[in-house]
Amino acid sequence: MSVTELTKEAFSEKTAQGIAMVDFWADWCGPCKMLAPTMEELAEAYEGKVFAGKVNVDNEPELAAQFGVMSIPTVVFLRDGAEFERKVGVMPIENFQAVLDAALADA
Repeated sequence: MSVTELTKEAFSEKTAQGIAMVDFWADWCGPCKMLAPTMEELAEAYEGKVFAGKVNVDNEPELAAQFGVMSIPTVVFLRDGAEFERKVGVMPIENFQAVLDAALADA
């Protein structure tokens, strides 16, 4: 499974149930490109347990504003549509795994 590109129309439907991880990014963002392989790896590792999505902030400025995304990459973690955690910037995969593992343990 790969990371699903989200539009504002599909966002609520895809993130309304369960655990979701959404990467806010842009084509011109170097750190975003560095984070992309990590997001793909997480999407595969947590397939069937966590929805992995991405939002291009240039194409979906309203979603970026809704979540108060000030710098990218920003990864927002949601449970049943409500944000419970976020990570800003490029960081080791373990930082994301810790959030997802804790969320799944609480589910």
